[in-house]
Amino acid sequence: MNTTDTSTPAYRRVGQDLWEFLREELKPKGKLLTPFNLISGPIILLGLVLIILRFTKGLGATTNLSQEFPWGIWIGFDVVTGVAFAAGAYIVTFMVYVLRMDKYHSIVRATVLNGFLAYVFYAGALTLDLGRPWKIINPIIGNSFGVSSVLFLVAWHFLLYMMAQFIEFSPAVAEWLGLKKLRKILGSLTVGAVIFGICLSMLHQSGLGALFLLAPAKIHPLWYTEYIPVLFIVSSVFAGMSIVIIEGTISHRAFSHLISTKNHAEHMDIMVGLSRLAAAALFVYFFMKILVLVHSMQFHLLMTPMGYLYLVEVIGFVVLPFLIFVTGAKNRNRKLLLSGAIISAVGIILNRLNVSVIAFKWYAPGHYVPSWIEIVITLAVVFGEIWAFRWVANRMPVFSESPRWVKTLDDEVKQTLPAGAVVQPVKK
Repeated sequence: MNTTDTSTPAYRRVGQDLWEFLREELKPKGKLLTPFNLISGPIILLGLVLIILRFTKGLGATTNLSQEFPWGIWIGFDVVTGVAFAAGAYIVTFMVYVLRMDKYHSIVRATVLNGFLAYVFYAGALTLDLGRPWKIINPIIGNSFGVSSVLFLVAWHFLLYMMAQFIEFSPAVAEWLGLKKLRKILGSLTVGAVIFGICLSMLHQSGLGALFLLAPAKIHPLWYTEYIPVLFIVSSVFAGMSIVIIEGTISHRAFSHLISTKNHAEHMDIMVGLSRLAAAALFVYFFMKILVLVHSMQFHLLMTPMGYLYLVEVIGFVVLPFLIFVTGAKNRNRKLLLSGAIISAVGIILNRLNVSVIAFKWYAPGHYVPSWIEIVITLAVVFGEIWAFRWVANRMPVFSESPRWVKTLDDEVKQTLPAGAVVQPVKK
C-alpha cells in the first residue's frame, strides 16, 4: 500500500524533511557539563552582554583606547595575530592540491574549517574596534573606495579569502546535507578556489605588515623595518603550522571516535612533517631578523628594557622552538612537538603585540593597557570559534569518512574530465 502523501507538493515535503534533519542536528552531541563548557560558556555569555554594551555605550565606556592609542588588543590579537594563526589553511591546501602531498589530505578539511572560522570571527571582532562600525561596508560597496589605502587592500582580501575558504569547505556541507548534484559542482571548484585563496592569503599576510610601514616614528626601532611585510609572511608559516599541530593533537583526542584507524596511524607522520616545515620557517625568520638587526645597526638598543624584551622574543620564542621542533622531529617525540608548537604560537602572539601595541609609542608616558572588558570579549571570541568548530566537526565529514556515494560521484567526474585535469580527491 502506498502511504506517500501526494496531496503535499514535492518542494514542501523536501522542505519539511530538511527542517526535521536540521532540528535533529541542532541538538547537543556529547556531554554538556564538561570542564571546558563550564569555563567557556559563562565567558561567552558575558562577552555577548559586553558586546551589546560596547555598541550601545561606545568605545570610551568599554575600552582603554584613545586618540593616542586607537588600536588595542582587538586589533593586535584578534586580527593581526588571528590572521597569522589562520595561515595553516593556505599552507596545507598548497601542499595537498598544488604540490600533491597526499599524506596531508586527511587534515585539509579541519585546517580549512579552522581558517574559515578564524576569519569569520576575527572579521566580526574587527567591527568592535571601529568607531563607526556601520561604515565597514564602504570599501565593498564603492563608497569612498580608498584604493591607495593598505586597509582597502586588506578589507577586500579578507572578504574574497573568506569566500574562497567557504568554497573550499562547501563540499563537506553538501555531503552533510546529502546534496549530490551540488556536491558534484562544488567539488569541481575546489582547486580553483584553493589557488585563488593562496594568492589572496599571501597578499594580505604581507598587507597587515605593510600597515605598520606607515608608522616609522611610532614603532620601536628594534621592531620597525621596511621588511615587516616579508617577516609577517614568513612568520605566518610557522604560526599556521604550530596551530595545526596544536589543533590536530587536541582533535585526535576530542574527536577520536570520528577518526579512522588509518588516519590515527598516520597522525605522527603528519606532525613530524609539519614540525619540519615549521622549523625551516623559524630558521629563515631568525636569519632575517639577524640580517635586519645588522643592517639597522641598532645593537646598542639591545641593552635597554625594550631590547631585553626583543631578546626574549627572538631567543625564547624563535630559537628555542626551532631546537625543540628539530629534536622532536628527529626522535618522533609527540610531547616535544606539541611543546614546540605551543611556544612558537606564544611567540607569534608576543611578536604581533609587540609590533602593534607594546612597542607602539613605547616612549609615551601613559601607555595603553587593555580593560577587563576588552580581555573578556577577546576570550569570548576565541571560545566562540572553538564552539563553532566543535559543532561543525561533530556533524559534518571533517574528521569522519565521506559518504560512500561521494567516491562514485568523483569517479564519474574523473571520467568526464580531459586528460591532466585535477579533481578533489575523496577524503580517506
